[in-house]
Amino acid sequence: MQSVPGAGCLLLCLLPAILGAQAGGEVKPRPPPCQQSLTKVSCRAAGLHSFPEDLPQGVKHLDLSHNLLQNLSEGCLPALGQLEHLDLRSNLLEAISGPALAQLPRLHSLLLGSNRLHQNYRDSAVAFSALQGIEVLDLSANGLESHMVGGFLSGLTALRVLHLPRNRLSQLPAGIFQGSPRLRELDLSNNYIMDIEEGAFEALQELAVLSLALNSLHCLSSFSLRQLQVLNLSHNALELFGWEEGRGSYLLQVLDLSHNRLLSFPQLPAAHRLVHLNLSHNSITSLDSGSHHPAQFVLRYEEMVSFSTSLSTAASLTRLAELDLSYNCLQLLPLLFFRAMSSLFTLSVAMNCLQNITMELLSRDGDGDSNGTAVWQEDAVLSVRSMDLHGNAIRALPHWFFDALPQLEAIDLGSNSLQPCGSDMGGKSGGGSPGAEPCTAFHSIPHLQHLSLRRNSLTQLLPRTFSRTPLLSLDLSENWGLAVPWAALEGLEHSLQQLWLRGNHMDNSRAEIPCLDELRILDLSGNRLSLLPTGLFCSPLQTLDVSGNKLSALPEQALMGWTRSLQALCLAGNPFQCCELGWLDALQAAGVQLPDLHRAHCIHNSITNRTAPLSSRPPWLCPQPWDGSSMLVLAALLGVLLCAGCGVCRLRGQGMGILLPQPQTERVAEGGAAHSDTKV
Repeated sequence: MQSVPGAGCLLLCLLPAILGAQAGGEVKPRPPPCQQSLTKVSCRAAGLHSFPEDLPQGVKHLDLSHNLLQNLSEGCLPALGQLEHLDLRSNLLEAISGPALAQLPRLHSLLLGSNRLHQNYRDSAVAFSALQGIEVLDLSANGLESHMVGGFLSGLTALRVLHLPRNRLSQLPAGIFQGSPRLRELDLSNNYIMDIEEGAFEALQELAVLSLALNSLHCLSSFSLRQLQVLNLSHNALELFGWEEGRGSYLLQVLDLSHNRLLSFPQLPAAHRLVHLNLSHNSITSLDSGSHHPAQFVLRYEEMVSFSTSLSTAASLTRLAELDLSYNCLQLLPLLFFRAMSSLFTLSVAMNCLQNITMELLSRDGDGDSNGTAVWQEDAVLSVRSMDLHGNAIRALPHWFFDALPQLEAIDLGSNSLQPCGSDMGGKSGGGSPGAEPCTAFHSIPHLQHLSLRRNSLTQLLPRTFSRTPLLSLDLSENWGLAVPWAALEGLEHSLQQLWLRGNHMDNSRAEIPCLDELRILDLSGNRLSLLPTGLFCSPLQTLDVSGNKLSALPEQALMGWTRSLQALCLAGNPFQCCELGWLDALQAAGVQLPDLHRAHCIHNSITNRTAPLSSRPPWLCPQPWDGSSMLVLAALLGVLLCAGCGVCRLRGQGMGILLPQPQTERVAEGGAAHSDTKV
């Protein structure tokens, strides 16, 4: 029998239809390329080369994005007099005709991003004059250059939102937006803008949100958009940012200057409403605006000569709630710099070069205290509640630090070189024996709830390190060889809810955790524990991570309490015993989630280290415990073996019988020789 060429391929093609006919009795039709409702139609990624036909007359929202449309002309556009929103993003559009857009009198949102409108920009720009009611326009990623944009916007007097990111704009000439004076949101991000001519934004008196991120701006010396509320200048090359003073206040609330080349804290106007200020990822070396004398800083712009060297900038930030100074080059943190920021809630100075925290800026005459031990002023308190200082070189906090931050609730001190004091070391930071490393006191801080000391090279916690501090979460991870004696966490028994001890390489003797009756989350991963601390058995744990340890099983005593509270357990990377998995059955029966069970293994043979996946029961038989019935079976087996040894077992017929031994005289009387062989 000859095979038909291509029969195998044909069968593969018909197989889904055959299976569908068998399952439902008939082949289900393919779904239409468009999903429709009374007012909405979506033909997204339907492979269309033209507008779909038979659209509902009352459609208001039409999505044709990610298709293959090349032009928008009068002949290919059906009557859509009610259409309000049209999405044509990610097509191949090169031309748009005016009569086509004139058929959309109620259109107020047009999305044309990721097309090719730069190829016939003159004709398309003329066509846009028909969009008298358009309010939202997306022209992103169309290859538009600076001289092309003005034509598209001419006459769009109702336009409120304009997106122009990912084009080829290199400058913003004066009057570029004069055709759209009511713009409220303008996105110019991810272009090549190097120059903004004076008057470029002059017509935009209602502009509230402006993004110039991801451009090539080097200097903004006379910012004057007083009505602006949100300004994003991140990812440029700014070395200078200056404002125009004068009459009237600024309405700016959010300013993002991150990922630039600023060398100092920017000069801000006296009257503004700034709430969020992001200065991260710059080159700021000092908060002292008067520290840049010619030996330290070369003035590159004439405008900088007029800048004040006082701290008036910081004094004007009375509404500032969030300040990000992370990833700069600060070596000194003078807390009085933030004194006037009476609304400051969150302060980040992470990933700098901080070594000292002082009350004031150090004097150039050397009179200041280089160790930051100035006398704390009672009226110099800060309102900060959350502070991030991780990734610096701080060896100790000054003794007045927490007094200056009476409302502090959370602080991240990870990746520093701090050593905690015990509560019996004088109660102040810097305590300890003479010649010893300075330490920081973390006890008796009335409002502190969240503390991170991860990666500080901690080796030993002293008794009552955190007593009288109502911590809810404590991170002591990645401190190699850390020892946590029983008394170290004394005082946290009724408050601590989250504890991280990850990656400390602690053995059983270094993890003596007491009973923490509020503990909900515990991370013990990456240690060398073969036994869990018994103090944890009373904790109502909900999430537990014991992965990467040396546990052979989980204790039954702990499971008795945890199965009522535990919700998730991570356990991979432990040498569990395959024949001692009763604890696993108990956890699964209680509905505990085991997210890394597929990566966990157990050991069946400790000599050969033969392992099996913990997610499937090992196929090998495990030895069973001995009971009474087993002893009876063993006794019977031994009896059989003893009888066989005496030579009294014989077969009868098809079965086997066991004969009792007979006296020698009886066998002689039966006529058999005494020395004859036993007959079977």
